[in-house]
Amino acid sequence: MSPPVFLAGPAALEGDRVVLDGAEGRHAATVKRLRPGERVDLTDGAGLLAECVVAAADRSTLTVDVLERHRHPAPEPRLVVVQALPKGDRGELAVETMTEAGVDEIIPWAAARCVTQWRPERREKALGRWRSTAREAAKQARRSHLPEVADLAATAEVAARLAAATTGLVLHEEADGPLSAVRPPATGEIVVVVGPEGGITADELAEFAAAGARAVRLGPTVLRTSTAGVAAAAVLLAATGRW
Repeated sequence: MSPPVFLAGPAALEGDRVVLDGAEGRHAATVKRLRPGERVDLTDGAGLLAECVVAAADRSTLTVDVLERHRHPAPEPRLVVVQALPKGDRGELAVETMTEAGVDEIIPWAAARCVTQWRPERREKALGRWRSTAREAAKQARRSHLPEVADLAATAEVAARLAAATTGLVLHEEADGPLSAVRPPATGEIVVVVGPEGGITADELAEFAAAGARAVRLGPTVLRTSTAGVAAAAVLLAATGRW
């Protein structure tokens, strides 16, 4: 069984002994109930992973000795998924599964046909839930690079990301070509747009096409917006050799 992973600051991970405190320390000591002699890994979320063994534990902190350090480069090509806001808690589900799969950045998108809209007074709370979900899913998946969850984007901002991408793709059930036929780049950034339950509007499609994006379909069935992103990620991560 793989050792659990917790987050720690990069400065702390440079030492031979690390005291894990705060929320991470409490979780390790009281929820995971880690004890001296057990293995645990710490990461800064930016590629540094320290293999450790527990030296001491109390109610709110964990003291560990560092055995080895590994610096993992950021994976290439970078995979970005623009996720239209799903209904209810399906947004967190989408973030969780895409993080586990290996998506590098998730951009919440306020598409025209989104049933859910983040009102200004609730936007930060909703965004915080997505970021917390990504952080916990990354630890569960033992990722040394945490995914970025960007600020809520409007359609024009999504078009700008597509224009700057090495490869820009839009999932659409009426597209002529399948996603599996796309030859992804070896480096750079792939940006994939996942539309809302009500579909992407003609104006949005036209704006994305003008930005250089290509419409592709996943397969013969229509997936929920909360599951289409991870399905697309699986296809692309396999095609790039990252899987």
